[in-house]
Amino acid sequence: MFRNVAAETDSDRDVVIERPNRDKASSKATKAVVILLLLVSAGLVAVITAGGWEKLAGMKAISIGYVLVYLVMAFYVARWNRGVLPMAAALAIILGIFAAIAGPEWFNRDKSGFTNPALDADFLGLLTLLVVPVQVLLIAF
Repeated sequence: MFRNVAAETDSDRDVVIERPNRDKASSKATKAVVILLLLVSAGLVAVITAGGWEKLAGMKAISIGYVLVYLVMAFYVARWNRGVLPMAAALAIILGIFAAIAGPEWFNRDKSGFTNPALDADFLGLLTLLVVPVQVLLIAF
């Protein structure tokens, strides 16, 4: 009824798990590209958040959350952890939609009555629209 746990752990030490796909150049290149895209996405969102801090209505926590989650995901992708890539793709879809909707709105701030954020609104609009293709690439990889 009871198993000898010590005996099982000794025999498990002799088992070596081989992951041949991790040694392929294409797998290493894909991993590097995904890490780069996650870091670029986190950087873009951080600059947009910092530059438009005063004008982000209710999105400050979500923007900071995206930066932190993308940095953690980049760390886990670097360590070959499972399950990170589908979550990164799902979050990239959501962020891409937000960026596609919010990007043109930064350009609409040139009318009277609007105050300028810390960075130029047109520059923030450009960065926000730049997030969209980065997220599409992240989904593709």
